[in-house]
Amino acid sequence: MASIFSRIIAGEIPCYKVAENEKFFAFLDIAPLAKGHTLVVPKREVDYFFDLEDDELSEMIVFAKQIAKKIKATTGCKKVATVVLGLEVAHAHIHLVPMNTENDVDFKREKLNLTQEEFVEIANSLQ
Repeated sequence: MASIFSRIIAGEIPCYKVAENEKFFAFLDIAPLAKGHTLVVPKREVDYFFDLEDDELSEMIVFAKQIAKKIKATTGCKKVATVVLGLEVAHAHIHLVPMNTENDVDFKREKLNLTQEEFVEIANSLQ
């Protein structure tokens, strides 16, 4: 069965898309730590980040870098944290999280509860 991320990429599950190319897809996290929290995933379903081919891995980082620059410019954060974690979805992904302190990247923190309008506004600002 396809991962939830593969289903999002295929358009079977709606998302707030930020960017896409032939190999990668980026969309807003629906349980964000901060406004602009984005997930970057390869379109090819691979469970473990370091099981990606070397060229895919480097291209994914460059793709994520372009999005991180937009997140930083749009949110005014000090840096964009790049976090690879997660056992709940069997599809490699990178979290891009706007941060001003290291506490901003505490995944045990309460997540933001954004409205659909806020998600749309944020996604549009990052495209």
